[in-house]
Amino acid sequence: MYLTVNRLRAVIILFFLSSLSLFAQVDSTKIAIARKVYTTNTFTGDAPKIDGNLSDGAWASVPWSTDYLQFEPDVGTPPTQQTKMKITYDAKNLYVAFHCLESDKSKLEKRLGRRDDFPGDWVEINIDSYNDDRTGFSFTASASGVKGDEFISNNGNFDSSWNPIWYLATSEDDEGWTAEMRIPLSQLRFSADDEQVWGIQSTRRYFANEERSTWQPLPANPPGWVSEFGELRGIKGIKPQKQLEIQPFVLGQYDTFEEEAGNPFRDGDDFSGNVGLDAKIGITNDLTLDLTVNPDFGQVDADPGAIALDGFEIFFQERRPFFVENKSVFDFRVGGGADNVFFPRRIGRTPQGFTTSDPSKGEYEDFPINTTILGAAKFSGKTKNGWTIGVLESVTAKEFAEIELDDREEITTQLELSDELGTKREELVEPLTNYFVGRVQKDFNDRNSFIGAIFTNTTRNMERSLDFLHTQAYSGGIDFNHNWKDRKYYITGRGIISRVNGDPQAILNTQTSLTHLYQRVDADHVAVDPNATSLSGTGGNLAIGRGSGKWRYELGGNWRSPGLELNDIGFLRRADRIVQFASVRRFWNNSTSWYRQANVGVEQTTQYDFQGNFNRIQYEGRAEVNWKNNWFTEVGGAHKPRIFINSFLRGGPRWRFSEENFYFAAVGTDQRKKLSAVAIYVNSQAKQNNFSFNQYELRLNYQPLDALSLSLSTVYEKNPNRTQYVSQQAYEPAQYNTRYITGAINQETLSATLRVNYNINPNFTIQYYAQPFIAKGTYTNFNYVADSENEDLNKRVTLFNQNQISTVDGGYAVDEDEDGSVDYAFGDPDFNFVQFRSNLVARWEYKPGSELFLVWSQGIEGGASTEDSLFDAADSQILGQQIRNTFLVKWTYRFVL
Repeated sequence: MYLTVNRLRAVIILFFLSSLSLFAQVDSTKIAIARKVYTTNTFTGDAPKIDGNLSDGAWASVPWSTDYLQFEPDVGTPPTQQTKMKITYDAKNLYVAFHCLESDKSKLEKRLGRRDDFPGDWVEINIDSYNDDRTGFSFTASASGVKGDEFISNNGNFDSSWNPIWYLATSEDDEGWTAEMRIPLSQLRFSADDEQVWGIQSTRRYFANEERSTWQPLPANPPGWVSEFGELRGIKGIKPQKQLEIQPFVLGQYDTFEEEAGNPFRDGDDFSGNVGLDAKIGITNDLTLDLTVNPDFGQVDADPGAIALDGFEIFFQERRPFFVENKSVFDFRVGGGADNVFFPRRIGRTPQGFTTSDPSKGEYEDFPINTTILGAAKFSGKTKNGWTIGVLESVTAKEFAEIELDDREEITTQLELSDELGTKREELVEPLTNYFVGRVQKDFNDRNSFIGAIFTNTTRNMERSLDFLHTQAYSGGIDFNHNWKDRKYYITGRGIISRVNGDPQAILNTQTSLTHLYQRVDADHVAVDPNATSLSGTGGNLAIGRGSGKWRYELGGNWRSPGLELNDIGFLRRADRIVQFASVRRFWNNSTSWYRQANVGVEQTTQYDFQGNFNRIQYEGRAEVNWKNNWFTEVGGAHKPRIFINSFLRGGPRWRFSEENFYFAAVGTDQRKKLSAVAIYVNSQAKQNNFSFNQYELRLNYQPLDALSLSLSTVYEKNPNRTQYVSQQAYEPAQYNTRYITGAINQETLSATLRVNYNINPNFTIQYYAQPFIAKGTYTNFNYVADSENEDLNKRVTLFNQNQISTVDGGYAVDEDEDGSVDYAFGDPDFNFVQFRSNLVARWEYKPGSELFLVWSQGIEGGASTEDSLFDAADSQILGQQIRNTFLVKWTYRFVL
């Protein structure tokens, strides 16, 4: 659209050159034969006993399938140690046995970890039981007996949130180690055909050489994962199994915190209990209904500390098990970032309302942390004829904040409050709300293509006190993906529409929010409509490229119109954006005398708004090398000659940042060692010292014992900026009758994340997580925006002189025309924020799917003096304060019917 002729010519040449390099295809598909446990009137073959010993009679009639080949680092070559696999089955279960040969038992690494940690040596089987080349089920066994399981979607996306019930035992023998699995057929999805043909793949990690070998040989950089599987034949006469699992839970919780005199809600401690139910019901073998009633997520890790001065919402990953499982089914991203039509953290969010409590009248409020989820249901799965279906429905309760008076008798007497006010009341802060998501995809063209759709709806049972919220919010979209030339090439795209309805105040709030900024003073393509009762918009993306081989490339773009609004049930950071991108990457996959693998890539990006403003262009390069000694290095950099931001002045004119150069470097030692480290340095510098950014990160991992691992990650950031946004104030002599005020900020953040894992056995683990986070910002040299788009920083802003600005009442007063009277004022923006979060969790899976949790959580946050250093702030606010403690016991039991 806005590419120069030379830039377009370069992109075309790169596409032409990269398409000349093709990799050799694997010519044959391997076939494994499964043998059924044999039963006649005269002989009954017993099913294998899952003990890691492969001497059972059931295994004797099953041939070994072997001849694994390396996938990493030297694709297609014989592995250092060979692996053998055999498979059998009965009417209810699939049985898998592995014999992992090891000529030097001293090299066998049997590290322990939590489920899905994949520590030490391991072997896994992937099963595409629908043989659809897109989805599969992965079961992993570590040499120490730790289980891993993942659902595979979209031909290679592994989702470890899937936790099926299956059984594993491992042992050692003279030739190496063995793994024996029993996988109930109820945990798989397959057709009702009398004879099954499944896709399978098996991968072994040989820890001593950091080597991956696969049963079905693969080319380097394959076009996908599931589509390259071999075949499993010989399974006959099995019937699809309907899954029925019910898991009730009982929870007790005790909280302690600092007592606050007179506050009836802060008397020092609190006790609560809870019960709930989760269920998994197989409607058919293809489709499963997941239910949760009054769910609890108390054992989930706390979010990491973060602070954002740009005013935008901070994105945090979903961690709650019910919403994480099968999340890939509902994924519908807009572009390449976090923007998504469905963001499950909206369900159960912190209430969005506020109360009328008045501290001056001795009133205290107890505001709920989260909205109560009354219940949720998720219907999902994939049918034998290629339909992927997902439906999610959830209802959250009305939430009230409680308000009570100071309970100290002498205080309430002094206040002489009227009888009408009362001593306690409740105020609504979140309405009863229904959330719905429907998702469907259909495979066709011999599974090389799919087309899909999504629809979401949020409906609130609105009450007048909350009319600033949308009454209804809708979004819908379609997506497609097409692969050709043995999946070397692809084209993919998505289109989205949205509409929100509500009171004029709710729509006005949306129009003027930081996401949309319809009030932007220099925008001709948008304008605030204070009487509007709805808002609509569109979004989407389109990309074409090559996804396999030594050369990979992509050309595409995405857009979000000014009226696109997804934040009722999705996540949208900023609308009014059009992005074009192009990238090329070259891979070197076979090891040499000095490296194992390497790749290098370049990318170009431009950005516009819907008014046609050319806001940004960026050129970026990146290289990664895995050295022969298993150390690694990553380096990269970017040049940003043009940076305009529509949102920086929060409704003011478009703002220009000075030209920026950015680079980073990372080096890591061999991560298999007992002690390993990663060091990262990031530097960014803008012209005229407009801003700079320096980040220093050090990650340490130490595993002194197979059962004990420790990791510590520390990050220090320093981010000075001469023009950090501070405030906007009415001032009629100024352009747009508003002064946009910025200042020079010296910003520092320091965080450390500690994790300690101790594994008593594969099913009994203890984990500790702790993170202190400190962020400090001090402002000087306040100024106002004179010409927001000027390339020269000294013309972009004008400094206040010492006669124009003075400190007053914890803020600043400005006499811009120096006539002796204050023209406007703003508060002191300095901050020193401190937060500490920790979790100690003991988890015992006393039988598959049934667990006991013991949890001890701590947390505190607050503001320190801006005179304090980062370490002084941590000492005063973390070590010098009483920390909130939560003690929780949770028991679950899974009934399999």
